[in-house]
Amino acid sequence: MAANKVVVLMAFMAAALSSVSNAAGLQYSFYNSSCPKAEDTVRNVVQGMIRSDPTIGAAFVRLFFHDCFVRGCDASILLDPTANKPETEKTTIPLRGYEAVNKIKDAVEAVCPGVVSCADILAFAARDSTCTLGGFTFHMPSGRLDGFQSIADEVFQGIPSPAFQLQELLDSFAAKGLNAEDLVVLSGAHSFGLTHCNFVTPRLYPTVDPTMNATFATELKKVCPPPRNGGGFISVSNNRVTDPNKLSNQFYKNVASGQVLFTSDQTLMDETPTTGNKTAAMVADNAANPIAWIVRFAGAMVKMGGIEVLTGTGPGEVRKACNVTNNAS
Repeated sequence: MAANKVVVLMAFMAAALSSVSNAAGLQYSFYNSSCPKAEDTVRNVVQGMIRSDPTIGAAFVRLFFHDCFVRGCDASILLDPTANKPETEKTTIPLRGYEAVNKIKDAVEAVCPGVVSCADILAFAARDSTCTLGGFTFHMPSGRLDGFQSIADEVFQGIPSPAFQLQELLDSFAAKGLNAEDLVVLSGAHSFGLTHCNFVTPRLYPTVDPTMNATFATELKKVCPPPRNGGGFISVSNNRVTDPNKLSNQFYKNVASGQVLFTSDQTLMDETPTTGNKTAAMVADNAANPIAWIVRFAGAMVKMGGIEVLTGTGPGEVRKACNVTNNAS
């Protein structure tokens, strides 16, 4: 019964989002003629990688988020530094998954050389990771081109910080055309994956953040010692309540009980002069309605995937390799 409800709700979501994807210049099944095996190839490689290392799924989703929030979804996050551009987006924040994306690109190139952009491959990989580890499926429109630039300083202007308060998060998402519901729904991605203790210790030391569950804080301190004692880069699960490699609405139950790692997660329970306690109500609704959250999450992923995309005749290109432009310099 639940599965049937998901199918029905997804149908409504697809209809509602068709105008969003069209407005961005993207299309569903964009590669049906030019590379009919493109999406299956990405899916097969991603699923194989997840079987070998379940944590890579969350890494793909995080890469997609970072890419879209800086210069739009143009694969700028994947570009290596060069002699002329020694500082790119990937030099600013340690992220996983770059080599994995390159391997997916190699597999797609073997099927259809020079056809499928790295921006679309990253979008498909994030979608397939979500589906594999969340237990649901949805369509991701495509037709993105790859950008030519990657600028390190733009990361700090575009990416919301884990230390952000609610109004800062709302402003950051609004700058990308996303609203409060998108913020709350996409934050559910923090139900899986790993982070580093250095993002968590500010809430533990010198005193515990009063919004954090005391028992949860005690357990975290066993994993994350004070920064002066080292351990700043120890990995810790975003979700210590259930399976850290399962994407689910458990995140919202964790938020409500004060058992989340980041200030940016816990602040969803706060109020602002403009929104009141709107986000807290959304947290409660997503916690109580897992199927509704699934549909919302899929829709928000599609919406995010349309941020400032490059399409049509450009500017932009289809890179031969994801880490360099075709005329690298």
